[in-house]
Amino acid sequence: MGVEELNRLVEEKRLLVNSIKSEISKVLVGQKDLIDGLLIGLFTKGHLLIEGVPGLAKTSAVKALASTVHADFKRIQFTPDLLPADLVGTEIYRPKTGDFTIKKGPVFHNIILADEINRAPSKVQSALLEAMQERQVTIGNTTFALPDPFLVMATQNPIEQEGTYPLPEAQVDRFMLKLIIDYPDKNEEKQIMERVGFENASAVEHIVTPEKLAEIVLLIKEIYVDEKLKDYIVDIVFATRKPEDFEIDIRDYIQYGASPRATIFLSLAARAYAFLQGRAYVTPQDIKTIAPLVLRHRIILTYEAEAEDITTDQIVRRIFDSVEVP
Repeated sequence: MGVEELNRLVEEKRLLVNSIKSEISKVLVGQKDLIDGLLIGLFTKGHLLIEGVPGLAKTSAVKALASTVHADFKRIQFTPDLLPADLVGTEIYRPKTGDFTIKKGPVFHNIILADEINRAPSKVQSALLEAMQERQVTIGNTTFALPDPFLVMATQNPIEQEGTYPLPEAQVDRFMLKLIIDYPDKNEEKQIMERVGFENASAVEHIVTPEKLAEIVLLIKEIYVDEKLKDYIVDIVFATRKPEDFEIDIRDYIQYGASPRATIFLSLAARAYAFLQGRAYVTPQDIKTIAPLVLRHRIILTYEAEAEDITTDQIVRRIFDSVEVP
């Protein structure tokens, strides 16, 4: 695809992006970074993990995004007594015929909102893991393909909240981005109060068809990434594994660095972020902006880091301060 054609398509599809943001803003005040993260996940078919204390509109944001898409949406409330069969489905015995029939679970939808995902035990997380990675589900001896697109947008409360379970590292690694949201500022909180307490809620309209979504997914893969920026992405990920090779004094704080998925997702997310900015090419700033969202849940810290209150975001900042920008 030529440069002029690529630029024209990016500009054309941005009009659709602006329409989506306009619809989401009917029910969500502020939270620009959250909306951008949700759109990146939607346009790259990447699963998202959204963390924040209760009451910050995590669920409302995901429902608003899903409402803009002509696709099947299902909200699943995760609880400590949830069973794998409640998620993927089960075999039901029919006494009259003496055989079994399959009853599919709520995971068989295009967009899944896994609400408070870290309140469910490990067996449920394992069941969700196959769906997220393989985009298929096994019930009994039969394997079923999940619909396309299939996207899991999970919300979780911070681990410090009572009644939560830490997610397995293998499952966390399947999430493309981890979005952390904070409290709104005073002006935004006033808008929320006025909108929720004094106005009638506006309905979000379906404006994205699966065909339009597929076109954007293909377009993002065409966004140009220079060879030097590809090397830059690889250097950033390798710096999480062997920081001493880049003369970064953080070895004692990192137990395990980011997996190769981080390299793949960082490249794809950077292209999606460039697309949201209306560009057909990736810049170093795109990579710097999106990298914390890709890396923060893939770096496993040591006890020394936890004892000194060192966070993964701080580690990522140290890496960007030290790795040479092309």
